[in-house]
Amino acid sequence: MDPSSVRAAPADTPGGLVRRTRQERRMTLCQLGQLTGYSTAQVSRYERGISPLTDVMVLRRFAAALGIPPQALGLTPEPGARHSQPPAPTTAYPRLPGPRVSGTAQADGGEDAMRRRQMLALTLTAAAAASTPGRAGAEPVREPALGEVLVGRLRDAMLGLHPEVTAAPVASLHTELARAAAEFHTCQYNNLAARLPSLLSAAHAAPDSPAVGGVLAQSYLLATRVLVKFEDQQLGWMAADRARQLAEAAGDPLAIAEAARQLAVLARRAGWTDQAMTIALCAADAPALRSAGPEGAAARGLLIQSAAYTAARDRDQTGMRKLTAEAASIADELGGTRLRACGGFSSATVQLHLISAEDRAGDPSAAIAAADKLAPLALPSIERRARYHVDVATAYAQWGRRDRCISALLAAEGHAIEETHRPAVKTLISGLLVSGRMTPELRGLAARAGVLTR
Repeated sequence: MDPSSVRAAPADTPGGLVRRTRQERRMTLCQLGQLTGYSTAQVSRYERGISPLTDVMVLRRFAAALGIPPQALGLTPEPGARHSQPPAPTTAYPRLPGPRVSGTAQADGGEDAMRRRQMLALTLTAAAAASTPGRAGAEPVREPALGEVLVGRLRDAMLGLHPEVTAAPVASLHTELARAAAEFHTCQYNNLAARLPSLLSAAHAAPDSPAVGGVLAQSYLLATRVLVKFEDQQLGWMAADRARQLAEAAGDPLAIAEAARQLAVLARRAGWTDQAMTIALCAADAPALRSAGPEGAAARGLLIQSAAYTAARDRDQTGMRKLTAEAASIADELGGTRLRACGGFSSATVQLHLISAEDRAGDPSAAIAAADKLAPLALPSIERRARYHVDVATAYAQWGRRDRCISALLAAEGHAIEETHRPAVKTLISGLLVSGRMTPELRGLAARAGVLTR
């Protein structure tokens, strides 16, 4: 995308003032990027208002680099600051206190004190944990309660309340992680409800090492995706931040990027769209990611996709389409599917993302047009294919095409029945039940999803 072909933000916005001042100083986007530590593309996004210039430290960096009085950008003067020296780089997203999970049984009064804390925490979380946490191979969970049980078991594992586990060798942890990821990508959430909490607990019980830290980082990233899917924001924040800390400790730029993407998703769901945009685009601009080869480029594409959906949430259809085009360009250059563990990044997944983004931006007919250009079998996993049909169903519901919405939901169920047990899908089905006539197909779908009793 050629930045010069896009109309800049109005001059009275922070981005517009930065652009005007840069041009007055006959400075290129590249030169300003070198002064502030951002890429040319990111500076251009700031100037055009695609990436909001609202973060105080980011504003100070541009003010210092261009000699703009802080007051002109709505800032108070910083005591002792010199305009010739930009402030030190800041983190791309907020840092939370470090978790206290492993080793707690030996601290603060020994085992008895630990048991008392466990009983207190169990009392507080009993409503959400519908059954005793289990291991892989446990009896199947009652399907209507699947999301509640899965979230409850993850909560217990993250709080250190999972039943006693024996530390497993690193090779076994890697095997369990691969199985848990496969269960997620095939929408086997019933099995995942047993395996993933046990994996988290076993990894925390293992002796500390870089290899174990890597397994924990990936396990928490997977847990975050599950918690986002089943709409538990609070636990999602905890899991994503733990993943970020572990990824940074391991120096893994791809895991760091994925943690940032999940934090951006959570920020967007909380309604913090400016922060979500900043998190995603700053992470996409990380130097370590830019030097991580094709996989790093794919991670950048995923982050830019996330920013596109954030623009869609703000009903900025133009910004959403420009960012989607940028992600599509990266996918075209890479060819094939990358980062399957993160859901995959390819031209097909970018098109999948466009379906929900167009609908979120307020144009369900454009969403259906985007869906018509994508063959679901081109997507890299059952979870993504089921998601395609759910997104199509959502767009048809917004468009008032009730029968087609039901057909799309039945197609999603045909790919992965447990995908229709997600809260968002159950809400969509509930809306269909009260919006028109009851058909045998709709009644059966609602019963299987746990919305209706048979």
